Amino acid sequence: MVTQNKRLIGIVSAAVFILSIPLIAMQFTNEVDWGLFDFVIMGILLLGTGFLCELVIRKVKNVDYRIGFIAVILLVLFLIWAELAVGIFGTPLAGS
Repeated sequence: MVTQNKRLIGIVSAAVFILSIPLIAMQFTNEVDWGLFDFVIMGILLLGTGFLCELVIRKVKNVDYRIGFIAVILLVLFLIWAELAVGIFGTPLAGS
């Protein structure tokens, strides 16, 4: 039980650390221009991905399936992130 709680704390800490990078960069340059909505969406994406991976780790016993499910979750995260960032698919999510 303690290990599972440490992983959850690690997931939240990693999300906060990743979100602090653009926050700090905004203090030094005008090239990074994130609003509150950007931080909220990226926080949801990061925490959702982390918690889904944790759920897979807890529930899936077969290591091969576990790796496969986590790979698919990460692929979906990167595709959503790329679409929101630059609009690689041209959907309305990217503002196209």
